Amino acid sequence: MSYRRDHRATRSALFDNYDSIEEGGITASHSYSHDMDEHDNDKAVDNLQDRVTFLKKLTGDIHEEVESHNRMLDKMGNGMDSSRGVMSRTMDRFKMVFEKKSNRKTCKLAGWFVLSFFLIYYIFRFLMYFMHG
Repeated sequence: MSYRRDHRATRSALFDNYDSIEEGGITASHSYSHDMDEHDNDKAVDNLQDRVTFLKKLTGDIHEEVESHNRMLDKMGNGMDSSRGVMSRTMDRFKMVFEKKSNRKTCKLAGWFVLSFFLIYYIFRFLMYFMHG
């Protein structure tokens, strides 16, 4: 930072000498306005440098946050992949169980249907007997 100020001082002195030589040494008011312009420029450069530094820090923070979220999403994706594999294996096992027992289940269902039909038939017959008889 001191290098920049030394450079500015040297540059200012160089231009002041050039102006005074060019105009024949009558540059008091011009030199003063030139110093004010240089001072305003220096303030603007410092302000710009502060903004650039702030933006650089902000950009770095955003980058770190994005990297953190990417790592978290990768972990979630890996977890989802492993759970998808577990679910797939579980569904395959269920399919095997249901395919083997589907014939037995159909037979049992038909048997229960026939049994319930006869049970209802005899209950109605029993009720009709006592109502009419």
